[in-house]
Amino acid sequence: MKREYSKHETDYIKAYQDQGYTVTYLFENDQLIDAETKIEYKPEDIFIVAHQRYEGMSDPDDMSILYVIETKDNRKGTHLLGYGPTADLEEAEFFKDIPKANYSKNADINELT
Repeated sequence: MKREYSKHETDYIKAYQDQGYTVTYLFENDQLIDAETKIEYKPEDIFIVAHQRYEGMSDPDDMSILYVIETKDNRKGTHLLGYGPTADLEEAEFFKDIPKANYSKNADINELT
């Protein structure tokens, strides 16, 4: 069933945390890292369950993508990636390198929440 949330990333993050996606992933040294355990993941270790783009209501340059992630070792969480003029290019390349086969066939976040 499709749910309607506001256009803020935090609303979706909270909804996914309630569904068990509790890990916060950080990007450091060309790898995605579990903020708590410090386990490092390469693009092929990541599975994208859903993703959603956001644009700041008051600042169009405030753009981000929320990724809902599962890893090869069955950890589940989220990662917020900035994009647009202020994007970290290495981080964006990391997500481009995730194999297409690792994306859910229905990666629309609105269909999954």
